[in-house]
Amino acid sequence: MELIKFVVNENTKDVRLDVYLSKEMQDKSRAYIQNLIEEGKVTVNSSVKKSNYKLKISDKIQIIVPEPAVLNIKPENIPLDILYEDKDVIVINKPQGMVVHPASGVYEGTLVNALLYHCKDLSGINGIARPGIVHRIDKDTSGVLVVAKNDFAHNHLALQFKEHSINRIYIALAEGVLKQEEGTIDAPLDRHPVDRIKIAVVKDGRRAVTHYRVLERYKSNTLVECKLETGRTHQIRVHMSHINHPLVGDPVYGYKKQRFKLEGQMLHAKLLGFIHPTTKEYMHFEASRPDYFEKILNILQKELL
Repeated sequence: MELIKFVVNENTKDVRLDVYLSKEMQDKSRAYIQNLIEEGKVTVNSSVKKSNYKLKISDKIQIIVPEPAVLNIKPENIPLDILYEDKDVIVINKPQGMVVHPASGVYEGTLVNALLYHCKDLSGINGIARPGIVHRIDKDTSGVLVVAKNDFAHNHLALQFKEHSINRIYIALAEGVLKQEEGTIDAPLDRHPVDRIKIAVVKDGRRAVTHYRVLERYKSNTLVECKLETGRTHQIRVHMSHINHPLVGDPVYGYKKQRFKLEGQMLHAKLLGFIHPTTKEYMHFEASRPDYFEKILNILQKELL
């Protein structure tokens, strides 16, 4: 166990607690720091605060950093749909149902297990449980994901994600019929104040912006293309639910009664574009809609408006 202390000065007053710690503890991810805060391992003036607590001058912060858990992540010969690979990056079309990295008792069958078998080297910035993982998509979301094969590539890609310069386009099937051809959902997100498993639109949450465009309208559903300006956890799922058009099949934010028997939300990461860490050239990769998506759309074709 490690004990870390900070005292807030004039230059950092009014900054969110998690933002401040992310800058001071650059070897730790913001998600890791937020987990420490939620677990009560961070105190301000001896009191537990939330991630969005605004710091004041002379606030005394104390962080208890637990010893890292000893994990034995085994390489597994799991087939990968590789869209592109070189010495710096590997771009994967992740199938629905695959967890990106080991966590919460899931230590086998993840994308990381498959990557460890396929790749000799992966970046080590995110530790042994998440080697190479720069960003994630949900277990039941399919589509394009980039993985870093060295620390240089990881830092370069992570900066692009931080600056929101990554081009990320998703295809989603929403409940109900959207009236507007296109629109923007600008609503801040954070942990749900009561149900901590969920993400919710929260007044003092992190800025989150989703741009959407209607592709097809059906009798009771709408096929939309969503472009992320920011990339928050569950962003599209929560934003679409926020405007009363949750995603079909979403077990957390969707309708309790579902028309189709699905494994999860109808959400597919169609396109991912970024500047290559070494060549500095813009590259983008696309993954066509998977079978589970096409099956439902074929049924809905009879209900086109």
